[in-house]
This record gives sequence, structure tokens and C-alpha cells, in this order.
Amino acid sequence: MTPTVQYQENKIKIAQSFGSASKSYDVSARLQRFSGKHLMPWLPNRNDLTVLDLGSGTGFFTDLLASSYQQVIGLDLSKGMLHFAQESRNKEITWLEADVHKIPLQDESVDLIYSNLVIQWCDPLDVAISEMLRVLKPGGLIIFTSLVDGTLHELKSSWRQVDDDQHVIDFKAESELSELFNTPISKILEHKCQDIVLEYQNVIHLARELKGLGANHLPKKRNRGLSGKDKWFAMTEHYQDFLEPSGIYPATYRLYSGLVAKLNI
Repeated sequence: MTPTVQYQENKIKIAQSFGSASKSYDVSARLQRFSGKHLMPWLPNRNDLTVLDLGSGTGFFTDLLASSYQQVIGLDLSKGMLHFAQESRNKEITWLEADVHKIPLQDESVDLIYSNLVIQWCDPLDVAISEMLRVLKPGGLIIFTSLVDGTLHELKSSWRQVDDDQHVIDFKAESELSELFNTPISKILEHKCQDIVLEYQNVIHLARELKGLGANHLPKKRNRGLSGKDKWFAMTEHYQDFLEPSGIYPATYRLYSGLVAKLNI
């Protein structure tokens, strides 16, 4: 199978996964809530802006943006998510079913791009960033969050003791994001990186939340079948090394938040 065909299939699977989870997503998406609100202090304090919510999901934050800005566009790959958003959110919002790698907007037509926990699924990321910069006006801003290397280290460590297959997505390093966003026409003005530790009742609880995040799509995985019960049991045994005294299972998410400006050149 060619890389292009494999890439298209992965995108379809991710869209279907998010779409099927649309109704329960807002209830369980603890990480998205935290990270999205974390970006709010960077929002420009003026309302005459055209804003693109890139990877808008159920439209929770798109709705918040629409309460502050003149024109808001929500773009997502998932038809299911978009249908939920259209039914549930501000009727003034424009919704687009589209790929981040091919944004159906004119050059230099957007003042602000808001993107919460989306770009870690964009492959190749440099193409997605080029598209973001294409539609952004000079002087415009991108504010985003992404998961980076160090995320789910407990789960990765537990699986490494079972086999050498890929069970968790490989996230980019902080330095890679800096290199990709610092271009001849753009610059990272501010960034933060922090570890968010979420607690789970058991490893199955964690696996279900990861499915909602889209983290179960693994292009490098060799064994396409489900992990055998014996392997799963062995992994959960190793995960108990990280167990908290209260019996809670922790999972670490390394969150990168960035404020990027398109230069006036």
C-alpha cells in the first residue's frame, strides 16, 4: 500500500472515530476542556475578526469564540462532529467539512486561527502549517495546543515490557514544533509546556478515553489485529507500577501551547 493511500485511510478512520463519539465527546473530553481554556488568555481583545477554529469537533470552543468575534468558521474532518455542532451551537457559525491540509478558504482571509489538540494528528504537519499560514492575514495569529513527546509515558513503558510493536502514537518533540512554526514568514511569540496528569479507574477507562482522542490510530503498527488478551493482561500488570496509593491509574499528557504570528513582510 502506498504512503498516500495509507495516509488517506488513516484520516478516514480518525474522522469516523470522532464522528461516532460526537454525542459523548463533550462529557468525557477532560483534556480538551483544560487545554482549550488554557488558550483563552491569548485571544485578541477585539471583536472585528474572522476566526477559524481548526478541528472544531463538537463546536464547544467554536461556540465560545462566536460570542466574542464577528465571523467564526468551524472546520472539521468528521461529518458526525459537524452535524452535532450544527444542531447544538450558535446558528451564525459557518461550518466546513474539510481537511487541514487543504483548507477551502481564500489566501489571507482569516485574522485568527484557534486550534485545540488537533495538529498532533496532522501528517505531514509542515503541509498543514503551510495551509494555515496561507489563509492567515499578515499580522494574524495562530493559537494552538498539541500533545508532544512525553505524553502517555506510563502506557508506552508498560507496553515496551510486553513487545516491541507500536501501541501508542509517536508525538513530536517540542523542538520539532519550534522548527516547523518558526518559518521565514512566521514566528512563535510565546509557548508553554506542561505535564497534565489525569486519573483513571483502570486501564480500560484510559483506553476508552484515548479512542475518543483519536490516539488509537497507529500507522506504524505492524500487528493490525487487536492485542491478544494475554498481552493486554501483561501490559496492565506492568502499568500497576505507576499505580497511586489510592488505587488510581495516572496518565501523563505533555501539553504544548503556542502563540504564533504571521509576519508583515
